[in-house]
Amino acid sequence: MYSEGIEETIAALATPRGEGAIGIVRVSGNLAPAILRELFRTRQGGTRASFDSHRLYYGHVVGEEDRRIDEVLAVYMKPPATYTREDVVEIHCHGGPAAVQSVLEEVLRQGARPAEPGEFTFRAFMNGRLDLTQAEAVTDVIQARTRRGLQAASEQLGGALGRRIGELKTRLVRLLAHVEAYIDFPDEDIPEPDLQAFRTSASSLVSDTGHLLDTYRSGRILREGTSVAIVGRPNVGKSSLLNLLLAEDRAIVTDLPGTTRDTIEESLSINGIPVRLIDTAGIRESHDMAEAEGVRRSRMALENAEIVLLVIDGSRSPHASDLELVRAVGNRPAVMVINKSDLPATSEPLPPAGAQPWVHLSAKTGQGLEQLRQTIQKLVLSESGSLEGLMITRARHQEALKETREGLLRFLSGMEEGEPTEVLALDLREALDGLDDILGVTTADDVLGAIFSEFCIGK
Repeated sequence: MYSEGIEETIAALATPRGEGAIGIVRVSGNLAPAILRELFRTRQGGTRASFDSHRLYYGHVVGEEDRRIDEVLAVYMKPPATYTREDVVEIHCHGGPAAVQSVLEEVLRQGARPAEPGEFTFRAFMNGRLDLTQAEAVTDVIQARTRRGLQAASEQLGGALGRRIGELKTRLVRLLAHVEAYIDFPDEDIPEPDLQAFRTSASSLVSDTGHLLDTYRSGRILREGTSVAIVGRPNVGKSSLLNLLLAEDRAIVTDLPGTTRDTIEESLSINGIPVRLIDTAGIRESHDMAEAEGVRRSRMALENAEIVLLVIDGSRSPHASDLELVRAVGNRPAVMVINKSDLPATSEPLPPAGAQPWVHLSAKTGQGLEQLRQTIQKLVLSESGSLEGLMITRARHQEALKETREGLLRFLSGMEEGEPTEVLALDLREALDGLDDILGVTTADDVLGAIFSEFCIGK
């Protein structure tokens, strides 16, 4: 784990690899100021004995024998007003691969070691600048695919979730203190416990924990996106619909059935909601091994998707496969997309869709596209609720809050059954462990390792 080398000075490229206007090499640790003094030369070629904090200096980075490597801007940041609360140096050089790699190599030659993924943020967490919810939000901000997702991640990075969990913890600690007073000081002149007050306090905590748990579905959608599978029999226009929604020719479209042999997954935003769109092979009986495997994967996508777009060719008579797919969808969240509305409609009745909404569309002309986007948005909101306000976004948070709520429920049940005070206190302590887990107070090292390994190098 990173903590074993937390006294070492670390360095990494903090901007993406490849060509760019600017490349930033970030350094954190006790050696950072000395490394900057050793490598930096002023415009006149001189050295500097010291650097004012949070001020940019123009000059050059040099290597062995004062060989110039690149023209740079350099900044030294003095703790504790730094990202890691350690000495931090950033060298802003030209963004070409050779330039940034050469600067990084010189920094490492001066005694720094390469940073692991997420190690800068891990140090910020270990040094108390961020709680664990804020540290997790750093990667969520980086990976946010929509403005709504970015807003949710930014609120968490600002400490909104940590403060809410901290408020719950304060109330739970207060309740635990009252209960444990009767264990630790049985002979003291302590008033008899107000059991009704205990019940009220615990019940309120159960309710507030439950409200936060209810936000997980919305939070997960903003962080990961909701999966939307496009299914239907061959040649009904599934791939054309994918291309229309993406506004690009992502999937091959031909008049030949069976063109799509595998699922294609792409991401997009529908009215601010991140969506993972899955185009599938046409579902039909086939003796072709490749097509049969594609059909199998299509059926899996149909089963696993959170929303289904069942595409039906509105210009042709309904097929037995259409009826089969309608039955397979059942009462799941779905939209019946009647495609090819630019062609004369069939005179035969379309398959009954039950409670699912219908949208008439032309994937060729785009007619009906906006109605489809709005229908998908309504389905997401009807399943998840509001996408506004404070919410939890990770399964880890959900499991920890469940642990807290279950401990509180055991406490309430134990009070009704007359359990010993020691048992009731244990239930509250287990409830408290769940909140501490979210904040990172008692989180196991392997869990921390899993969290920070999600980060990119340099952050």
